[in-house]
Amino acid sequence: MAGILDGKVALVTGAGRGIGKVVAERLACDGADVVIHYHGSSAGAEETLAAVEAAGAKGLLVRADIARRDEVTALFARIDDVFGRIDIVVNCAGVSAGGPLAAVDEDQIDWLLGVNVKGPLFVASEAASRIGEGGRIINFSSVLADYPMAGSGIYTACKLAIKGFTESWAKELGTRGVTVNTVQPGPTAPGMMDNAPEAYHALYAKASPFGRIGSAGEIAEIVAFLASPASSWVSGAHILANGAAIPH
Repeated sequence: MAGILDGKVALVTGAGRGIGKVVAERLACDGADVVIHYHGSSAGAEETLAAVEAAGAKGLLVRADIARRDEVTALFARIDDVFGRIDIVVNCAGVSAGGPLAAVDEDQIDWLLGVNVKGPLFVASEAASRIGEGGRIINFSSVLADYPMAGSGIYTACKLAIKGFTESWAKELGTRGVTVNTVQPGPTAPGMMDNAPEAYHALYAKASPFGRIGSAGEIAEIVAFLASPASSWVSGAHILANGAAIPH
């Protein structure tokens, strides 16, 4: 049976774990060949590759530190060599950290800004000269961009930057028939909640009228819609996926 993304090539950053892993597998199920980017999660990336291939799609593993422009350039050179095209870019890779304002750490700032801001920017910049009519760029922000918490200032600023990127890129690339959108997940597992204390799981579950946190599969369904032809009139949008939770 033909998939709605047959003939498309998708890049998913951070596809060795969490939401990125599930997104890569979901896009493969819709027929897309998938470039599986990872940095530290090599074993998870291999599992993603196996799942992509089991779905009947072609997968390509590429390791890169997306905070470095030269490594992102090399990543896209591999895509050029193997596929010769890119149609869908999912900027899913991210890192999280926080702490008191009085204890701001310069190394932590550089790490957060590198992966969460420079990374998506470098990836989209490389994609911009390659992606064409019907292309999709799907960025990942966070519920904390709308509902910041004490101690999340730097991470929140990173995720607000992503929303700004989306709105600007949507205007720039829309003239070429490319849509750009943001997904803003709330607490999700698998995802950044994997290593959070159980008390946080309970706190966020209580904050939602559904009485639970989200699943990576639910977020992947939103990405699948945004990657599909059905989303052709959705661009510059920020989709908040947090089960109506207000995390305070």
